[in-house]
Amino acid sequence: MIPPVLGVDACRAGWVGASLRDGRVELLTAPTVAALVARLAVAPAVVGIDIPIGLPDTGHRLADVAARTELPVGRKSSVFPTPARAAVAATTWQEANAANRSATGKGLSHQAFNLCGKVAEVDAWVRGGLGLVVIEVHPEVSFTALGADTLASKKTAAGRATREAALRAAGIVVPADLRGPGVGADDALDACAVAWTALRHARGESRTLPEVAERFSDGLAAAIHV
Repeated sequence: MIPPVLGVDACRAGWVGASLRDGRVELLTAPTVAALVARLAVAPAVVGIDIPIGLPDTGHRLADVAARTELPVGRKSSVFPTPARAAVAATTWQEANAANRSATGKGLSHQAFNLCGKVAEVDAWVRGGLGLVVIEVHPEVSFTALGADTLASKKTAAGRATREAALRAAGIVVPADLRGPGVGADDALDACAVAWTALRHARGESRTLPEVAERFSDGLAAAIHV
């Protein structure tokens, strides 16, 4: 029997996790991803996380380009270009913007900069010798693979309904109450979709975008799983 898998998504509270076992989801929150995993009674078979793993030194990641091809027109922009490693290390948007432009030829949006703290946290965490299988997952790509109508924004009731229905059709029982302090229903649903892909990976059923992962100076496999 496969141990639980964990799907993780960033939220205002820090991180929300969907612990998935035997088709049922338990939602957990914690201020750091390390604390979230530590809350589990049993070590997860796979941790899937919606944050870039494997940061480019220059240029753009093939994973982001490939993931966009999986999404319908109108949703491709939900895959943000991964900031360069130098940009993630910067402490101000001005510094990060300049570093990213130097490394990739493009500046960094304020929205992307606001995620850099999370990116840096996960980067340090996965490079710390975890003894865990950790994979990168993009929820919208997973929802598309599940058959959800991702054209409807996950911020709307209709968008949440189609995503929840897709999870149910895949045999995943989603908690009735998805919201919590610092956690939106869309955050929790994203974590559930990430958990679905983590389970696929544990079963040997997932695929990677691109098919062969890139590796940059950090040595990490840069690929989005679905």
